Amino acid sequence: MIEGKITRISGPIIYAEGLDGCGLYDVVDVGEQKLIGEIIRQNKGNATIQVYEEDTGMHIGEKIVCTQRPLSLRLGPGVVGNIYDGIQRPLKTMYEASGAFLLPGERAEALDTKKIWHFEALEGIKEGTAIKAGMTLGCVKETESITEKIMVPPTIRGRLLKSFKGSGDYTVDDVIAVTELDEEIQLAQYWPVRKPRPYSQKLGVTEPLITGQRVIDVFFPLSKGGTAAIPGGFGTGKTMTQHAVAKWCDADLIVYIGCGERGNEMTEVLTEFPELIDPRTGRSIMERTILIANTSNMPVAAREVSLYSGITLAEYFRDMGMAVAIMADSTSRWAEALRELSGRMEEMPAEEGFPAYLPTRLASFYERAGRVISLDGQEGSVSVIGAVSPPGGDFSEPVTQHTKRFIRCFWALDRELANARHYPAIGWIDSYSEYADEVKDWWEVHSPLWAELRQKALEILKNENRLQQIVRLVGPDALPNTDRLLLRVADMIKNGFLQQNAFDDIDKYCSTEKQILILELMIIYYERALECVKAGAPLSQVTSIPACDEIVRIKMVYKNEELSKIEEVRTHLDNQLSEIERAWKN
Repeated sequence: MIEGKITRISGPIIYAEGLDGCGLYDVVDVGEQKLIGEIIRQNKGNATIQVYEEDTGMHIGEKIVCTQRPLSLRLGPGVVGNIYDGIQRPLKTMYEASGAFLLPGERAEALDTKKIWHFEALEGIKEGTAIKAGMTLGCVKETESITEKIMVPPTIRGRLLKSFKGSGDYTVDDVIAVTELDEEIQLAQYWPVRKPRPYSQKLGVTEPLITGQRVIDVFFPLSKGGTAAIPGGFGTGKTMTQHAVAKWCDADLIVYIGCGERGNEMTEVLTEFPELIDPRTGRSIMERTILIANTSNMPVAAREVSLYSGITLAEYFRDMGMAVAIMADSTSRWAEALRELSGRMEEMPAEEGFPAYLPTRLASFYERAGRVISLDGQEGSVSVIGAVSPPGGDFSEPVTQHTKRFIRCFWALDRELANARHYPAIGWIDSYSEYADEVKDWWEVHSPLWAELRQKALEILKNENRLQQIVRLVGPDALPNTDRLLLRVADMIKNGFLQQNAFDDIDKYCSTEKQILILELMIIYYERALECVKAGAPLSQVTSIPACDEIVRIKMVYKNEELSKIEEVRTHLDNQLSEIERAWKN
C-alpha cells in the first residue's frame, strides 16, 4: 500500500502528495472515513483525486491510501436484478444494513458472497485442458430468464488448467479452477470500468432492435449494436420513451443507468418493472434488468463514472452472446458533472463552460457499443440509447451537437407534440436513422413491404408539413381536394399509427406484423381514395366511410395475435371504396 496526505480540498476534488508509484485511475481510500476516490491526474507523486462520496468535514493532512488497482466492477452471478450506485455499491443491501441514507465510507460487497450458486461445467473441461481468454468453462442459472456463462478472464491467455473442480455448488469467492501459473479462476471476476473489454471481431449491424414502438421500428429504426440519442426539453417524454423501450425491446438484458435525473424516475422503474411481464418469457422484466442509480442528489463524481459502470456490465453479458440494451438517462446531467469537476480543477473551459474534452469522453462511451464476435466466438451486441436534456429544448447546445457526431439514430422530441399529449413525441421532421438501409434486408425477410410503406408514409408527412404552412395563411378550404385528402391521411397516420398509449394493455406493445398491417391499410386507403377524388367523387364522401374510423381504431381494438380481424378491416375498406369507384367512374 502507498500512503500520502491531503494538501488541498476543492469540493469533490482533493489534492494530495506522497503518492509516488500510484497509477492513473487507481482507487484510493481518502481520510479517516476511508471514502472511495480515484486518481484522475498524477505528476511526480502529486495526485488529483475525485471523491465519489460526500467529503464534508474532511481536513488537510488526513491520510490517503492507494489500493494500486483501477476502479473495477465485480462481474459474476448476482448482478442481474440488482440496483447499484455508480461505483457498484448494492443500494438494497446497504439500505437493509443502515437505512435510507448512505453513511460516509460505507461499503458493501457488490455480489452476495454467501449465496450458493449451482455451476454446471461444460463437457470436456478438465485438468490439463488448454484454455484461452474469454473461454466458457460452464454456466450458472442466475434467473429464470438469464443463464450466465462463467468465462476465463480476458487477462488469462494460453494456459493449461492445473486443476478444475467441475460441476457443483459454489459461492462467487470459491476457486473453481487454477492454471499452470497458479492463476485462480472464480465464478466472479473484476474488470476496470474505463477499459473496454476485448473481443475477436467487430461486425456490421444488420438486425433491428425491435421495441414495439411503431414510430421507432418503422420510421426511425435502431439496430442491435447501434447508438441512438433522445434529445428533448423538460416534459417532452425522454424518460417515458426510454422506459417504453426498456420494457418491450427484444434485447436479452437491459442496463438502465440513471445518471443525474430525479430520484422519482428511478423509483418508477423500481416499482413498475417487477410487476411487468416480459412478452418473450412470460416472467418479470426485472429478471433481465440491472439498475444503476446516481440521481441528482448524489455526488457528482459518482455520476460521472456511472456511464462507464453501465457499459462495462453490458460488455460482460455481450461476451456471453447476448444482445444488451443500455438506457442512459441522461447524458446531459453526466456532462454537467464533468463541467463541475473540470471547474474544480481550474481547467480552461470550452463552449458554455463544458471542458474541452467533452467530445472525447462522449466518444469513449458511445464507441463501446457495437455488434461483435467475442473471444469465445459468441455473437453479441451492445445498443446504447442516451437521453439528452438540452436547456429549453435548444438542440444547438454543446452536448446535443457533440452527441450527434457519435450516434446514428436521432429521435428528436417535439415540444408541440408533447403539449398535445401525442406520445411518443418523436418528431418526424427533425428525427432520422442511418440504420434504415442496414436493417432493410432483415425487414425484407420478415415484412417485405416495410421499405416501401415507410418511404410513402414519410413522404405524406413531409408534404403535410409543407401544406400546413399554406393552411396557416389561407385556410384549408383554399387547397384542392387532393391536398385536403393528403392532410386527412396525414392525421390518420399521426393519430392511428405514430401515437401510442403506453398505459393501454393493447397499444403499449405493437408487434411488427401489426405495425405493417396498420400502415399498409392507411397507404392503400390514400392511394384508392386519391383515385376516387380524381374521378370526381366528393371529398366528404371519401373521408366519411366507416372504414376510416376502423383503421384509426385498430391499434386500440385488436391485439397483436388478432391479425385476421385486421384483414377484415381491409375487406371493409375495399368494399366501401369499390362502391364509390363504380359510382363515379360510370
